[in-house]
Amino acid sequence: MNAAPLGVFDSGVGGISVLREIRRLLPREDLVYYADSGHCPYGGKTREQIQARAVAITEFLMARGAKLIVVACNTATIAAVEHLRATYPIPFVGMEPAVKPAVAQTRSGVVGVLATGAALAGDKFHKLVADHARDVRIITQPCPGLVEQVEAGLLDAPETRALVERYTAPLLQQGADVMVLGCTHYPFLRPLIQDVTGKGVSLIDTGAAVARQAQRLLEREGLASDAERVGCIEWHSSGDAAQLERLRPLLMGET
Repeated sequence: MNAAPLGVFDSGVGGISVLREIRRLLPREDLVYYADSGHCPYGGKTREQIQARAVAITEFLMARGAKLIVVACNTATIAAVEHLRATYPIPFVGMEPAVKPAVAQTRSGVVGVLATGAALAGDKFHKLVADHARDVRIITQPCPGLVEQVEAGLLDAPETRALVERYTAPLLQQGADVMVLGCTHYPFLRPLIQDVTGKGVSLIDTGAAVARQAQRLLEREGLASDAERVGCIEWHSSGDAAQLERLRPLLMGET
């Protein structure tokens, strides 16, 4: 199993922001990435629909030999990760918005959370806030349309900026000095969001923390690769494979 790959999936290309962190931390591991772009976005789907997609993709990744699967999607984690852990014999790593580090970092006592509506509505998110918010005010902001802009590769288009300005304005008006990027698509918009909010606002995502958790699980289970080489990445999409191929160098930061 040490030579088996890690599986990573998302509703689309957003999970590549997590894949980059895994690649940086675990360069010897082979990776299989599945972009469910044919069913993106997940934000407007029911829990049952998202869970069905997560099960189908998990079975695909396990057929490719995955020894561990990263659910690189906040919405899919909320809807499906507990079911996946109870159903399949391999470890799963999920996502959650970085509320805890945001609370520790804020100076104004106000934290904004940018996410999909489905992620913000889940019991898992409400428990996260209840456990960690303490005396900090958490303001949530659904961001319909941003996922689609990233899927199209429109990272700095005028329409994307207009959406970012619309969604960050209420958070800035209420004094948020930390904003949580609560969807794996949003780190690709970090330069644009930072330009809109100004450098006085800190932006936090959990990609690096998820990579560290994957590393811990691999080491704990004795599954880490001992290959003396850089691992390969295998790419799959339920949508337009040519679009994934066009976006891959941009999102991976490759030339």
